Amino acid sequence: MSADPHPPAYAPVSRWSDRLELGEGIRWVDGRIVLTDILTGRLLAAPPGDPGGTGSLDVLAHLPVPLGAVAPVEGRPGSWVAAAGTGVCLLGADGSTAWRGRPEDGASPAARMNDGAADPQGRFWAGSMAYDAVDGAGSLYRLDRDGTLTRVLTGITVPNGPAFSADGTVLFLADSARGVIRTYPVDPATGGLGEPSVLTTLGRGSPDGLAVDREGGLWTAVWGEGAVHRYRADGTLDRVVALPAAQPAGVCLGGDDGRTLYVTSARVGLARPGPLDGAVFAVRVEVPGQPTASYRPASAS
Repeated sequence: MSADPHPPAYAPVSRWSDRLELGEGIRWVDGRIVLTDILTGRLLAAPPGDPGGTGSLDVLAHLPVPLGAVAPVEGRPGSWVAAAGTGVCLLGADGSTAWRGRPEDGASPAARMNDGAADPQGRFWAGSMAYDAVDGAGSLYRLDRDGTLTRVLTGITVPNGPAFSADGTVLFLADSARGVIRTYPVDPATGGLGEPSVLTTLGRGSPDGLAVDREGGLWTAVWGEGAVHRYRADGTLDRVVALPAAQPAGVCLGGDDGRTLYVTSARVGLARPGPLDGAVFAVRVEVPGQPTASYRPASAS
């Protein structure tokens, strides 16, 4: 089945005044967007009382290491689990950090954490990549509810996503440098992964951040192409949203009805960034998104 030849007219609007170096990890949490500017180590959020995005983003935390992505911690308002630096840590509401592991310490080539997300079962998943994107040097990690951090995939170059089906039995993961998005069966009880399948391979641009909507459609930012794609569950391209920024990076579905697509973008690496490179965009879409999952630690530790 081909894409609808007459899709709705999408009108992306730039929100907030910030221009991010590498904006990613965007999520809809407690009625507002939360996102990271990876290379500056900042956790940012829409300020209360600014639903239209007319001002600047609030800084919730500022780490001395790259900050790839976060997920809220259930039962701990203002606390986050974070893919940061060379590992995964808990960020307290008071600004404290409690590391759960730094598996990329001393990696050769040097590596950092990248994108991450919680699954519906309360685990946190995050990828790592070499700073210079060496082929096959990245990994995917899973932080279980008991605090155990496990490397579950190797041989990835630039992992992005991850995203999950509503029941947590399917993992979507982009390997951006290779232009491919794969799906993995997930054992919901253990988090074990089955054999992957290729959902789609892009001919142009790189799939970056991912979000799944309530119909099972997968949205992905397409780095280098100034676009966001929506794919049906069978991998068919369904929608293309053009953006006035060359490097879309992160996507999420939020808003009061879940039908606003938010997209981050990046200025890093551009010789002549345009006025909207690095901006955050909002686009109205038809199908709402799923609620943002939280990390649910098994204990108070």
